[in-house]
Amino acid sequence: MFQETITKQPVIAAERFVLRPLRRSDAGLISMYTADRRVAEGTRAIPHPLPPGATESYIARAQSDKRTEDVWALDGSDHGLAEVLGVISLTRHEGGQSEVGFWVGPGFWNTGFASEAVSALVAANPHDSRTLFAEVFQDNPGSARVLTNCGFEYL
Repeated sequence: MFQETITKQPVIAAERFVLRPLRRSDAGLISMYTADRRVAEGTRAIPHPLPPGATESYIARAQSDKRTEDVWALDGSDHGLAEVLGVISLTRHEGGQSEVGFWVGPGFWNTGFASEAVSALVAANPHDSRTLFAEVFQDNPGSARVLTNCGFEYL
């Protein structure tokens, strides 16, 4: 696996929320959202049913100095919204590439939060990546729209 020196994750401002590193206190909301089969089925990374302790382990990995993936919560608390609306991540790969991953809690679907988060992350490019890529399942046109609206192209 590709390993690179880890730097501190920046807080990235979006219009209606900030992207900030995960906190242990995020576990309850993240567990609630990711326990929903619809969220789990939209990713490769979230098992369903969600095993006990999975969220806490995920947060611990996201906070590790040896991580290859930076993970941010979409935190809307400064704008009267939930402290966690969803999660977005950037995984380092060889050759100056990073992979974007994201999900938004079902109560916030069709609000533009995912597009806003991806746009903010792409604009900030915190890994200083030469190439950003992402993948979506063929039966997930909503996530595909988010990516194409943010300038990604199908390969």
